Amino acid sequence: MIVATPLKRRLFFIGFDILLSLVSLFLAYNLRFNFHVETQYMDNFFLVFVLLIVLKLIALYLFHMYDISWRYVSLHDVKRLFFAHVSAYAFFVIIYYADSAIFSPFPRSVLMIDMLLSLFLLGGLRIAKRLFVEGNDDLHLPKTLLVGVSSFTQTLLKEQKDFYVTAIVDDSPMVIDSFLMRYKVHALDEMEALLQREKIERVIICKPYENEQLQQMYKTMNAYDIYDIRLLTIENKQQKYRQVTVSDLLARHPQDLDTKTIESFIRDKKVLITGAGGSIGSEIVRQCQAFGAKSLILVEHSEYNLYQIAEQVPGAIQKLVSVTDRQKLDEVFAQTTPDIVIHAAAYKHVPICEANQESAVENNVLGSKNVIDLSIAYGVQKVVVISTDKAVRPTNVMGATKRVTELYAQNVDAKDTEIVAVRFGNVLGSSGSVIPKFKAQIEAGGPVTVTHPEITRYFMLIPEACQLVLQAAAIAKGGELFILDMGEPVKIIDLARKMIKLYGKEREIEIKITGLRPGEKLYEELLLDEREKATTYRSIFIAKPTRYAISQLLHDIKLLLETPDKVEMLKKIVPEFTHKP
Repeated sequence: MIVATPLKRRLFFIGFDILLSLVSLFLAYNLRFNFHVETQYMDNFFLVFVLLIVLKLIALYLFHMYDISWRYVSLHDVKRLFFAHVSAYAFFVIIYYADSAIFSPFPRSVLMIDMLLSLFLLGGLRIAKRLFVEGNDDLHLPKTLLVGVSSFTQTLLKEQKDFYVTAIVDDSPMVIDSFLMRYKVHALDEMEALLQREKIERVIICKPYENEQLQQMYKTMNAYDIYDIRLLTIENKQQKYRQVTVSDLLARHPQDLDTKTIESFIRDKKVLITGAGGSIGSEIVRQCQAFGAKSLILVEHSEYNLYQIAEQVPGAIQKLVSVTDRQKLDEVFAQTTPDIVIHAAAYKHVPICEANQESAVENNVLGSKNVIDLSIAYGVQKVVVISTDKAVRPTNVMGATKRVTELYAQNVDAKDTEIVAVRFGNVLGSSGSVIPKFKAQIEAGGPVTVTHPEITRYFMLIPEACQLVLQAAAIAKGGELFILDMGEPVKIIDLARKMIKLYGKEREIEIKITGLRPGEKLYEELLLDEREKATTYRSIFIAKPTRYAISQLLHDIKLLLETPDKVEMLKKIVPEFTHKP
């Protein structure tokens, strides 16, 4: 089997360009003289040919005509072929008039005829090559439906490398029934009929759609056993496509992200992030870098996590410190004097915190208190405490410790420091998230384990949740507890079914119900009482403040840290805490 290489492709076209140029010049002479060329006009034929072909090859090279894989030849490339010819023949004319004697006798009208013939033959070769390659490739490439007309759709039509487009659909009346290249654009309502009639094997979604639309498309495609579903994505300002994930189908995308407000909040500020290597903390770091922070101070007690995030943000100050170590944390604040502190360090896995209650209390309560106290002592402008929906009517130690942190953030004497807490639900893809767990179980052949058929959770993408956290912090005045609107809760068993379907293994993998884990609730809540106050953003609300005398709270926290019975003391501080071991 002959393997195609760039060198072989260039040699192929150079060889055929020389041959076809010879044919075109010979035909040009014959057409000029009605196929009765006198001998005297042919005396300089090869001199004219050699000069023309040298000029043409140089022009074709300079216009990068030998760098293109002609399977993807386009109108733009045909234009370049035209300009290459114009350049070559223009130089020939200049040489001719510089010393016409060496060409005499030479019928000048041959040049125009030859250029037109050459364009036709050399262009035809390339188009024929594309048609030949496409015709053979189409026999084994997957038949593909493109959903949505955009600039990316046109790019895919030109570069059909590992698929063959058979149809396009869109929901815009402006493009329905029009033609994109040689393809008619059908209405989105016709998708099901096209999937059946064209025997589609792959679908590429070429423009953004709302989650409800995506889920409906996904359901329709699955009905025809189509699981190879790709989605448009933009990475480093470049359009690409990737396999659709459960995050694309379930995540709520807030419509009121205000990047200008976030940028004005972060730009030129020194930002300290605790838990900087965690799933939330690391995304906060990346967002702060993107929004122009003056410097980033990464506080993390895991060496590996700190290394990973530091590799992504060169120049960041790295501090391998636990938030429970008051003395070392004090040194960090003294050395870096941050303007903004974002406290994302926490133990958050419910079963682990249940099994290690003392460590959970020390890290989540004492650690948070240390961060808040030092921020006040060093005059930090704003402190943002990351909280969780598990702090609402908590049934586990982790949620109760986070509620204690919220109470401290709301009631401490903050002096000139603005302290706010931001509460939100599950984020898709965080460490310990159910999605990586389900993925591993599916790839291992199952079963997929779900604790209860009715258990539900809120879901949002990590980058969007982190942007909303920064947005809430930007509008905060101090003392607020912000609630992020996470949309509608999702049944975990439905999530499991969708993931199994994405892998095309619904006939192979079963779902096993294992029972609720210690401290686990069937559903999470974001609010203790009804939403007290709306903000200018639909996705951000302010909860009603809970007053707790700070002297009493400090006394109770001290007892909590000292007592062996953490649960009973947590119940005293958080009366709504109903422990479910």
